[in-house]
Amino acid sequence: MNYVLLGLSWAVFYSLHSFLAATKIKRILEGKLGNAYKWYRLAYMLVLPFLFFGIMIQTLLIPNTFLMTKSALTDYLGYMIAGFGTIIATKSYKKYSLKRFLEFTTAPLDEPLKTTGLYSKVRHPLYAGLILIFLGYFLVAGTLSSAIHLGCLLLYLPFGIYFEEKNLVAQFGEAYQNYRSEVPALIPRFWKGRA
Repeated sequence: MNYVLLGLSWAVFYSLHSFLAATKIKRILEGKLGNAYKWYRLAYMLVLPFLFFGIMIQTLLIPNTFLMTKSALTDYLGYMIAGFGTIIATKSYKKYSLKRFLEFTTAPLDEPLKTTGLYSKVRHPLYAGLILIFLGYFLVAGTLSSAIHLGCLLLYLPFGIYFEEKNLVAQFGEAYQNYRSEVPALIPRFWKGRA
């Protein structure tokens, strides 16, 4: 039952993440909140970490069920993969202004489409980094809880990417559609195919 609740907690977290980030919901809230809307993004950025830490506390309270035998190799690989994922996730944020991300500015959304650096290799480097972090955690911990964390992320990503890209197409139009046709979502192409 503990693991079902853990999976449901992730379902709530990811559902709220997509729901609250939807452009349509933002427009509705902007109309209803007026000037107070400028605090919406900050509230959004406080609620999600609160839920995330709640899931982490829930995980600590579940007795460990090991799925694999730990070894120096799995520890090494896990830390390397998670470290690499952390670097990717961190670098993906460097392209964004914190002020703009938290939406404290009222300037129009005239930011250019980001297609350089990591974004020239994959469209969603943050998600790619998170996959590596969760995979590394699973290799180090080897528990059913860590497998559920990874599994829920992998189940959510197709939906999260769909909704995020719907917003990006609305914002950037044909430029994003062309970018999407040329750059893979999560796994970089290490070879160039010819059409």
